[in-house]
Amino acid sequence: MAYDEFLADRIRQQLNDKHIVFTELKMMGGLCFKVDDKMLCGIHIDKTYGDSLLMARIGNTVYEDELNKPECLPMDFTGRPMRGYIFVTPEGFDTDNDLSYWLDLCITFNPLAKASKPKNQK
Repeated sequence: MAYDEFLADRIRQQLNDKHIVFTELKMMGGLCFKVDDKMLCGIHIDKTYGDSLLMARIGNTVYEDELNKPECLPMDFTGRPMRGYIFVTPEGFDTDNDLSYWLDLCITFNPLAKASKPKNQK
């Protein structure tokens, strides 16, 4: 199953409305949105949960508070949660205002985030 195209379109529209310059990267059946070459957010199909989740890079400052919300799950691809990243269930981004809230958290953190080291080209 591929990522949720409708959610991808909603994210694109909101980022455009906020005048955010972004790029997209397809990854392992999901989609990642990047700003300044750093992951902003993404869409992940979770086999355990059974639906598309919004993957949000929000940083450590707000991580604990947001993780306590019922629509939030720890981001744990490998079984070990990654601090500063959360999954948001569809109930948490159902409305445009809900989605905007998460994107605003991601956009606020992005300038503080470290970019991944570039991979060596062979």
